[in-house]
Amino acid sequence: MPSHADWVQSTAVDAVQPAPTAYALQPQNPPSFTWSRHPKATDSTVYTIEIRRGSEAPARYTTTRNWFLPTTKLEHGTYAWRVVASNAPTEWSTERGFVINPTSSVFEVPDSATMRARASRSRPRMQAAGFLPYSQWDAARIAERGVAYKNLGNDVIRRIPNPAPKDSLWTLTAAGGNTAAFVAQQASIHELINKTSEQLEAATLMYRLSGNQTYLDEALKRGDELAALSPSGPTSFVNQDQGTRAIALALSKATDLLDGKIDGSRRARWIEVVRLRGIDMYNDLSGNNGRLDQFPFDSHGANNLGFLALVASLMLNEFPEAAVWFDFSTRAYIHSVYAWSGPEGGYSQGTYYGGAAIDGAVRIWDPLTQLTGVNLFEKPWAKGFTKFFVHFVPPGQQTHLFGDGHEAKPYAPMLKALASRVASSEARWYYNNLTAAEAQLTLLNAPYPLPVMRYTGPVNAPPNGAVYPSIGWAAMHSDLWNPVRTSLYFKSSPYGAYTHSHADQNGIVLMRNNKLLLSETGWYDYYGSPMWSSWYRATKAHNAITFDGGVGQPTTGNTLNLRRKGKITAFSNTATLDYVEGDATAAYDGLLTGATRKVWYMRGKDQVVVLDKLSSLTARSFEWNFHAPVAITKNADGTSTIVNGTESLCIRPLTSGTTFETRVGATPKAGTYEAHAAYTRPSATSAEFLMLLDIGCKKPAVSLTTTSTGRTLSVGGQTIVLPR
Repeated sequence: MPSHADWVQSTAVDAVQPAPTAYALQPQNPPSFTWSRHPKATDSTVYTIEIRRGSEAPARYTTTRNWFLPTTKLEHGTYAWRVVASNAPTEWSTERGFVINPTSSVFEVPDSATMRARASRSRPRMQAAGFLPYSQWDAARIAERGVAYKNLGNDVIRRIPNPAPKDSLWTLTAAGGNTAAFVAQQASIHELINKTSEQLEAATLMYRLSGNQTYLDEALKRGDELAALSPSGPTSFVNQDQGTRAIALALSKATDLLDGKIDGSRRARWIEVVRLRGIDMYNDLSGNNGRLDQFPFDSHGANNLGFLALVASLMLNEFPEAAVWFDFSTRAYIHSVYAWSGPEGGYSQGTYYGGAAIDGAVRIWDPLTQLTGVNLFEKPWAKGFTKFFVHFVPPGQQTHLFGDGHEAKPYAPMLKALASRVASSEARWYYNNLTAAEAQLTLLNAPYPLPVMRYTGPVNAPPNGAVYPSIGWAAMHSDLWNPVRTSLYFKSSPYGAYTHSHADQNGIVLMRNNKLLLSETGWYDYYGSPMWSSWYRATKAHNAITFDGGVGQPTTGNTLNLRRKGKITAFSNTATLDYVEGDATAAYDGLLTGATRKVWYMRGKDQVVVLDKLSSLTARSFEWNFHAPVAITKNADGTSTIVNGTESLCIRPLTSGTTFETRVGATPKAGTYEAHAAYTRPSATSAEFLMLLDIGCKKPAVSLTTTSTGRTLSVGGQTIVLPR
């Protein structure tokens, strides 16, 4: 592969992108620097990075990996940076710029040696600062956590008879392919290993809190069960990487917290299992000189990196490999936790998988903070991630959004756990308005007092409108604080339909009073299933544009989906009007020459206007798809009506030439109902849809006037200007 002038910008669409760039203001100080490897790089290549503020002399640093995270903050100012590889010492990259100012939050990460020294202290290493046994709790701690203590203790006792995981329960291997049976076995392993790991962790914690021998006996029994599973058997890394990491982490945590209570032979056996499973994790992640450094878009790999960092921290000085794992993974993990968005926060793979990321964060970040002194919940990305959930899974919402698992109900205790650990106005508001209690185990492991309670500033509802440009999502709410809110969501993502994302660029979802009026359809039976491929992730299953009988944004070839992208090209938010614009032309991969959608949310009128402009070199019959979890009624005047309980929506074409058609989708999940329809236009090389989404079916007066510069649309007395 020949080098090119600006080699840090790889031609591979799934390679890491150079950052920071475009003189963007950085949320984090110091920022993380990334670039693609030099085309001629080898495992011994050393990179030199220059960072210069204004006209000052540049500071130089060296690294063997294609990322760099300074250990100390930068002074405020406008910076430029460039990088060169040792195997091509004259090929400096193009200079890129960024800005650090007082709004950039300081987040400093010491070097690996410093953090390793901190993590090597005497056991228990991961115990939260200020930990006290229950007998020493004061009234305030009992008020906050006493119920969780009592309930977790009862749960541990209740689960003592639960069956043990055994290799003999599972007979299939990955060599047999991703069949439905193997997928079912994967789920079975995941469920039973997680239950056993959680029981081990819960029993261990309850013993630490209470001193009750029953809990210690249960912890030792469950640890022995996990240690008895073969590292090369059905729970091996190659067969179930999630099972391997859960076993390794649970045994590492228990070894640490039960130090002095485990006999020597048992302790050696547990530690050897951790070592063997950790070797498999490390070998996978360190392949290709650290494969995630160059190709970061791997959900399992990114989570495994965090698990490895924590396991390594807990196992330092137990075996030599742990120090190698620590140096390889810990700073890399802290640096790279926002692979699925830019540094402002968000999660391009959808809120369901964002919820899985919360689960990993709560399990890893709390103990990692105690071990290394670096609190990832204080990383600016984490604060943005929390704000992202405020906007896209506000309190009371009954479904997830955009991507695999969108139909699932959000797990409010996990959202509460995230909010409880972030000290910000948005987190405090979210925490106060989520009525569910945090899960007992995570609450009892949380710092005391909860970080969210340390925030002392004003607590107000976040803005009703928000855009997350690096993932291409926008949210528009009537009044976020009100449970009977209207919520309109829009997506046009540069991540395309990659992995768990769907081919829904320029798609919308509409809710009122947490009831779906325009919904996404299908259900997540398993990744790669026939239904997943043919319907669930297809454009026609979403509120988006198709043509010629359901042809939409292509999804074949997973990596190619990163070039089939959307982009939010404009966004504005005022008290009375929100506006978002997306361009999904690239998502159609050459099938269309233009695919833009403009959306206006008239907050005062609770009305939505959607304008799609479409073009193609070949004549197409374009289709404006929409879906609902209840019946869609065709009206005699060409409009259509959706009534979901107390809430309703009337869809009204505002230009002539559209025809209503009922559509047929995949068989919905048992116990659910889905309706599908589309407005279509006659075959042509260009088309326009101008649609009014009348929330509440109020039937406002509408007028559309053409002027010399464009068109003016009045809806119920509120006016917007439409482009030609």
